[in-house]
Amino acid sequence: MSHSLSELEQRREVITRQIAQLDDFFRPGSMTNTSRRCGKSVRRCHQLGQPGHGPNLRLTHKVNGKSISESLSGPAAIHKAEREVAQSRKYQQLSREFVEANAEICASGRPRMNRRRTKKTAEAIRQEIAREDQLLRVMFTGRRRPTRDSQP
Repeated sequence: MSHSLSELEQRREVITRQIAQLDDFFRPGSMTNTSRRCGKSVRRCHQLGQPGHGPNLRLTHKVNGKSISESLSGPAAIHKAEREVAQSRKYQQLSREFVEANAEICASGRPRMNRRRTKKTAEAIRQEIAREDQLLRVMFTGRRRPTRDSQP
């Protein structure tokens, strides 16, 4: 895309504001419907053509490369998990857009703000030392330790 630098910076700022407006609570994962068979062979779930018990909603996500699946017990838990997963997906999308906008800004040849440092003159160094010395005197006035001569 060929956008001006100001357009790209505006887009990045809009994305930053959108990220800031997301809920504080979100988590990655996906919602899945599961049906299962119980351990009792005489129950209807074991009969041919029966779907089993369920459907039960579960939240599945990865922790350290391992899939974790959490049962969602009721409507409140399901609604909460759906909202958190939706917020996570929104964050992931905005994050990708932010990186893309940043990459375009970098590729546009934006001038860097690196300034060359000039060498300090001896006079500038003396003035800086004098300011720091004065500041230290103000800070430590009245905090001097008693000397051996002044102790009883």
